[in-house]
Amino acid sequence: MKKLLNTLYITRQESYVHKERDTIVIKNGDVKLGQFPALTISNILCFGQVSVSPPLMGYCGENGIGLSFYTEYGRFQARVLGKQTGNVLLRRTQYRLADKPEQSNAIAKVMVGAKIANARTVLMREIRNHGENANLSAAVERLGYSLKNCQSSVDVPQTMGIEGEAAATYFSVFNTLLHDSEFQFSGRIRRPPTDPVNALLSFTYSLITQECVSALMGVGLDPYVGFLHQDRPGRPSLALDLLEEFRAPWADRFVLTLFNRKQLQQKDFVTEASGAIRLSDDARKKVLVAFQERKQEEIVHPYLEEKMAFGLLPHCQALLLARHLRGDTQFYTPYLIK
Repeated sequence: MKKLLNTLYITRQESYVHKERDTIVIKNGDVKLGQFPALTISNILCFGQVSVSPPLMGYCGENGIGLSFYTEYGRFQARVLGKQTGNVLLRRTQYRLADKPEQSNAIAKVMVGAKIANARTVLMREIRNHGENANLSAAVERLGYSLKNCQSSVDVPQTMGIEGEAAATYFSVFNTLLHDSEFQFSGRIRRPPTDPVNALLSFTYSLITQECVSALMGVGLDPYVGFLHQDRPGRPSLALDLLEEFRAPWADRFVLTLFNRKQLQQKDFVTEASGAIRLSDDARKKVLVAFQERKQEEIVHPYLEEKMAFGLLPHCQALLLARHLRGDTQFYTPYLIK
């Protein structure tokens, strides 16, 4: 099983990151903030005004270390890519299937079905842990219908429509999952997020998307050619496809935990002149530490039946997808929680 390496999250503004022999050094002015062996790093994520030396960029590209840049509030901007790895025959198969509507939908509806099933399980757990709730029960029932409709979907547009309806159902009761919290959620707002809950959801989705990009590249797939999401310049469509399975069980539960445990308060969020809400610098560090801790937690994969770090899930699913595309398995097996 692949070893989970560390991810560097650099949030200190005006920081400079460079390579010193076989280590990665982070400085702020003349102050050294940290120095880490390069062999222990899998990804470097830079937020805001962070500079990276050209030699380090080249080293990351040559050695498969993900190097990504974000705005201060977590919107993805760019990623440094090295030479393509993996079997070109696998990517050619991926491209051919992506151009065939029937085969694309066969994979897309499995991923959407997993997303709906996982969201439904999260709501059912809420009922089990906190008692019966009419709105939650109704949402669980509607998601059950969406799941059945997804199984019989005939093309990608229909699958996308079912996914949209299911997401609306799920988020219509999301506020119920916030317990004794000073925060309220009235609906999913993406660009820009205008409340703290949406801001943290978007930030977390962005982090996991880059985990998926790295995992897909690691098995030789092209993260920019998907089956559910349409091709668009600069959009990692396949990574967004893979993200669907992780939204409810990873991102949403992570966000709910931070709010319900009162690890974040209103003071941790900043309102921009545009009305957009973002995490403060200190709060972003707090969230990234918690995110890294979550990645280190051990689980047993429900299909592979292997114990692994939670952060290896994107790698496992990328591997299962590659096996399916190569013809080693008849179906792609998504990540489903119980």
